[in-house]
Amino acid sequence: MDKMRKFKELLYSSETHYIIDAHNALIAKIVEETNFPAIWGSGLTLSASKGTRDCNELSYTQVLDELELMSDATNIPIFVDGDTGYGNFNNFRRFVKQLCRLGIAAVSIEDKIFPKLNSFLDRHQELADINEFCGRIKAGKDAQTNSDFSIVARTEAFICGKSLQEALDRASAYIEAGADAIIVHSKSNTANEVLEFAKCWNNYSPLIVIPTKYYQTPAVEFIKAKIAIVIWANHNLRAIVSAVRKNAQQIYHENGVINVENQIANLDEIFKLVRDDELKQSEQIYLNYSHIKEES
Repeated sequence: MDKMRKFKELLYSSETHYIIDAHNALIAKIVEETNFPAIWGSGLTLSASKGTRDCNELSYTQVLDELELMSDATNIPIFVDGDTGYGNFNNFRRFVKQLCRLGIAAVSIEDKIFPKLNSFLDRHQELADINEFCGRIKAGKDAQTNSDFSIVARTEAFICGKSLQEALDRASAYIEAGADAIIVHSKSNTANEVLEFAKCWNNYSPLIVIPTKYYQTPAVEFIKAKIAIVIWANHNLRAIVSAVRKNAQQIYHENGVINVENQIANLDEIFKLVRDDELKQSEQIYLNYSHIKEES
């Protein structure tokens, strides 16, 4: 099944689904291997993996380059964090066209001004004008080249200290502008804000949450609230940072690798992930092709 269609089915499923971050093709393959139904192309993790800050320092062409490798390496949908759309309506519609070309299943766009700041930074966060943001959504929908491509509008109203009513009003306007689903974001350490939003939203459209800060919320709460997708947005990147730092420190202090060899992946696992077996089989066909042709 087409990746875009697969993601749309997740959105409209009667079940709650869970997806997780990946920032390059290797991690994307591990996410697929683990049986997650889709990949979250997190803006934070894509930026951090390149040593840049999550404030649009990474250009959208650099993001597209990484997404192309991730898409080629996997068979499950990729849902990419499109930040604020990399500018105005024109920047966003160009981005959407390229995502469709690469077979990316969906993009989220958040209702803040460009350049964006990560939602969890202790800085002033400014919301975009509702009408201007709706124009960005409409431009993206008009530009998509596959009817199954999804544009998800992310409201940062709670992040910016606004009321529940403003969050609901914004989300409603975004659906009217053509958004396929809503992300309601929060930096509270409890899920109260998003669960109250979900209650008032009453399943008006598919709803997505990102419980980075309210991670202690039991899964059953999301199921009861009829959340379509829960995103574990940056946990793979954070796991990598911890593991690599520990590994590097141990090797540095011990001047050797004897004590880490049994704690890390062996080379055969790496070869398997990048499908060296397929190359070996193909060599038997193509490297001998001219010789077979001459004999015949």
